[in-house]
Amino acid sequence: MKHFLSILALLTLVACQPKDPVERKIDRLIAQMTLDEKIAQMTQLSGGQITENLENQVRAGLGSMLNSMGEEADYYQRIAVEESRLGIPMIFARDVIHGYRTIYPIPLGQAATFDLALVEEAARLTAQEAMQAGIRWTFSPMVDISRDPRWGRIAESYGEDTYLASEMGAATVRGYQGKDSIVQMAACVKHFVGYGASEGGRDYNTTWIPEVQLRETYLPPFKAALDAGSLSLMCSFNDLNGVPLSANKHLMKDILRDEWQYDGLLVSDYASSENMIKHGNCADLKEATLLSINAQMEMDMESHAYLLHLKDLVKEGAVKEDLLDVCVRNILRMKFRLGLFDNPYCALETPNYYNSESLATTQRLAEESAVLLKNNGILPLNTKHSSQNTPMTVLVCGPLADSQHDQNGTWCFDKVDSATVTPLMSFRQWAKEGKIRLIEQPGKHWSREVSEANIEQLKRLAKQAEVVLYFGGEESILSGEARCRAHLDLPGDQSEQLRTLKATGKPVVLTVMAGRPLCIGADIDAVDAVLYAFHGGTMQGPALANLIMGKVAPSGRLPVTFPQAEGQIPIYYNKKNSGRPTYNPVLYDDIPVGAAQFSIGADSYWLEYGDKPLYPFGYGLTYTTFEYGPVTLSDTILLQASSPHRLIATCTIKNTGHCEAVAIPQLYIRDLVGALTRPVRELKGFQRVSIPAGESRTVTFEITEEELAYWHLADGITLGADGAYAFSAEKGDFHVWIAPNSAEGEPAKFALR
Repeated sequence: MKHFLSILALLTLVACQPKDPVERKIDRLIAQMTLDEKIAQMTQLSGGQITENLENQVRAGLGSMLNSMGEEADYYQRIAVEESRLGIPMIFARDVIHGYRTIYPIPLGQAATFDLALVEEAARLTAQEAMQAGIRWTFSPMVDISRDPRWGRIAESYGEDTYLASEMGAATVRGYQGKDSIVQMAACVKHFVGYGASEGGRDYNTTWIPEVQLRETYLPPFKAALDAGSLSLMCSFNDLNGVPLSANKHLMKDILRDEWQYDGLLVSDYASSENMIKHGNCADLKEATLLSINAQMEMDMESHAYLLHLKDLVKEGAVKEDLLDVCVRNILRMKFRLGLFDNPYCALETPNYYNSESLATTQRLAEESAVLLKNNGILPLNTKHSSQNTPMTVLVCGPLADSQHDQNGTWCFDKVDSATVTPLMSFRQWAKEGKIRLIEQPGKHWSREVSEANIEQLKRLAKQAEVVLYFGGEESILSGEARCRAHLDLPGDQSEQLRTLKATGKPVVLTVMAGRPLCIGADIDAVDAVLYAFHGGTMQGPALANLIMGKVAPSGRLPVTFPQAEGQIPIYYNKKNSGRPTYNPVLYDDIPVGAAQFSIGADSYWLEYGDKPLYPFGYGLTYTTFEYGPVTLSDTILLQASSPHRLIATCTIKNTGHCEAVAIPQLYIRDLVGALTRPVRELKGFQRVSIPAGESRTVTFEITEEELAYWHLADGITLGADGAYAFSAEKGDFHVWIAPNSAEGEPAKFALR
């Protein structure tokens, strides 16, 4: 009886607690709203111009507008605040993906830095610029796991690894939204979920992902970003296991709302509700509206579905108005969190774009994102001849050497090309200061061009130079949404240009500026050094000049596996072993495998390539060498369910070269035996450590039971009675590596008991 009375008293106390003041304000607004006003709040339309129709929609209570900025945004906001019945401000949204005016490296390049603090800082500065134009909501970060470089939107991703994407996505959210009680710019994590697994690397295509893989590989980055505080989430275009994401109740209700208890705003992708008709999931827009609202899709972006059909569905009894109240509550909550009710307008004073802090940050991010893949000793350039102390003669050439537009990459609508500093512009400055003699031949207008005359000109100029710096890759339009490629070579005649330049006998340094991994093994073999720089943004030119000249040592590491050829796709480091076949020279030497290479304990393979990628995940060189010592553990046993029991993994790294540089030790773990087969390695941690020449640093990582847990069926073999999946660790033996990349290092062994 006493126990019952205690519970009753506790419930009474909870019920009497004062409601959050913001929630009380939301209650009052919802109580005043008509059905039409609720539906208007749940609608986002595209601006970009002032029209009578949009003005009337805003007066009727429109919830959000995308692509309206500056004076136009303030014009519409004044109508919303001063002329709509309830004066609810709108949220102005924009695709601000890797910078607003100051452009930072594409997200795939940012992931190559393994530098969470710098990525967060870039997002913070991006928000500050965008807010000056009235943008308070960005459709970023994209945390789709991307294991197919043919997919154009891999450029927007953080690569193939779940852990890295989770950490990068969370850092970006923190940067956009800030640490104050009033959020500076709302993040929108996308695309929920599985978009990066589209068949054949073709955009918008079908995805089939089993539940365990969905939870283990594709969902964790979203959960990490939401845990970091993201105010909103965007669904994906694709259908997942036959159900378009705009109406996927399992993802959006069962997992997002019920399991994760997410109270942020869920928005459709552009016209994705309407797209369900083309998917064949519904007959018309009214049915699409019903499916979307029943999955609690709270805001419809540009399908006009809710405006046209939601009122009728409520009146017909197919949709309860209470559900609309839940949706509107989440929309209003985001507006309060952004402080829009107190300060709805943007600052129209002289904007502070391209300030020194932003430019310095994007240059540093571009420096850290470049990955040195090969170096035959030519880099860094020795710009002075020791005997005569005269400057070296350098030929700067290639289609990306002076392309202000293309080096910024995809998804940067608001950049100003003239503010971009290219490699050629930077080397001109080095020449002006007398550090080099410069010959320039930027060449083609597009990476796809073919020009025999240009090749002959390059040959002639190369003979006059002592070293050739070739800047190639993809122009920006070849990556991004709906920019999928079947062949991942250097476009146009770039490969022929490289062979021609190398045939002159002069050393050739290739810098690749691209939106994805490319299959360029033959091109890499033909040159002396390779920097893979992705598309690096506004200040990529001086960043690359600093790297090539040795002012900065490369520190980037690959965030995605590079295939030797398209036929290896999908290829990623945390694969699972097959039972057979493994390479056996006794059995297979009569098969022509060409130049195939095999790793130790090689698994299934291709006749032409063996089982090795061109470069593994986490790979990257610098201007020194690092020696990784053995992994030592604080114990060989980790006790299960014995919090706070933990293991400490330690490794000493020595700089055995002649210059200070950054090492990026990466912690990998393998569960040797599992109820479900486990990957050969899984990334569980990383650090950036600067080590002076000749010195050593000791790094430590903490391993707890959580790092060993994974999603599997409730009883390990079959579905439990409730069909549940469990996230837990199993007793057994584990390997742990602290290594420079996913393919190197010797493991230590421990057990979970």
